[in-house]
Amino acid sequence: MGTGGAQAARPPESVAARLLAWYGRSRRPLPWRANRDPYRIWVAEVMLQQTRVAQAVPYYERFLRRFPSARSLARADLSSVLKAWEGAGYYARARHLHEAARVLVATRDGALPQTVAELEALPGIGAYIARAVGSLAFDLPVVALEANGVRVAARWTRETGDVRDALVRARLEQTLATVLPADRPGAFNEAVMELGETICTPIAPRCGSCPVAYACRAHRELDDPGSVPRRGPRRSRPLVRAAVVVLVDRRGRWLLQRRPLTGLLGGLWEFPGGKIEPGESLRDAAVRELREETGWSASSLAPVGVVRHAYSHFSVELHVFRGRAGTGPSRPRGRDRRWLDPGRVTSLPLPKATEKVLRLLGAAGTASPGSGSRPGRTSASRPTARRPPAHRARARRTTASAGRSRAPR
Repeated sequence: MGTGGAQAARPPESVAARLLAWYGRSRRPLPWRANRDPYRIWVAEVMLQQTRVAQAVPYYERFLRRFPSARSLARADLSSVLKAWEGAGYYARARHLHEAARVLVATRDGALPQTVAELEALPGIGAYIARAVGSLAFDLPVVALEANGVRVAARWTRETGDVRDALVRARLEQTLATVLPADRPGAFNEAVMELGETICTPIAPRCGSCPVAYACRAHRELDDPGSVPRRGPRRSRPLVRAAVVVLVDRRGRWLLQRRPLTGLLGGLWEFPGGKIEPGESLRDAAVRELREETGWSASSLAPVGVVRHAYSHFSVELHVFRGRAGTGPSRPRGRDRRWLDPGRVTSLPLPKATEKVLRLLGAAGTASPGSGSRPGRTSASRPTARRPPAHRARARRTTASAGRSRAPR
């Protein structure tokens, strides 16, 4: 039935009992399992949506220390929330958490709703998170289907379809629903996730340690159970090349700017910069981007080095320049641009690529441009073309973390 039929295959009824017994003995002592506080479960599920468990633990604990409740999260400003989330990536998750916490405090005294439909109505909560929170926190009898559950169910039924297909995923969800225990749905969902994380892994599953291998068709019928589910071809990861400018004023401060609150890396701070146009030199791109984004020119613009960073869907190569502030606005434009002493920059929420730029600057020394005998110093070139319209400048801009669609989230 699991090889493409219209109905879901039904594993043996003993699967749930054996899986729950194994989970009770073997589950890892993860911090979000300490209790059934709906808020803690919600934060964990949001963070785990795009972050591996081992990586998520320190970020989760740091975030909960700073914001132990929906009320404390709602009271905070977004910059503080993003700083607490820093390093976990996919920053839209933090923005949605913050927005949803404010909705909860304004409409429900800070408490999460206890139905899937009401959970899905909150910002940033989709079908999976609503079902995960609903089952883990409130014992709603629903399947919380994520990547581990898809893989486990596909191997139980020896699914041959593409698991990215909506009909196939619906069939796999129904497979799990046929053995979902009404009295312990949350524990069952966690047990399936735990099995996928620790034993039924994407590559080289440890079938000899699996408590329900007897019910798995991939194990019984295939030489390589890890060949299920079928994987599509790997997509090539495009490279974005950008120029970034560390502009230094007479007091030794650096100019930083904040990205728009929505979109890629929303609300994070970075150095001015953007994508290098075809046929454009690195220095000309640095000069042009600095002028388009900030209105400033730079003197003694000198290369510092190159930073490379890989995101989920593309990679960036940032060519970093440093220069003295020349002519420009009398003051930074609005609250989204400011001059900061170098030692204060890390107090802001920063993208990973910008953190790498800071490490590069530390390795290269922090002397002001024009001091010492650093080789390669040249005068800044001036843009030869008129400044493009604002909408074209925005379209070209990629940022100091360079246009990451990292996305999704």
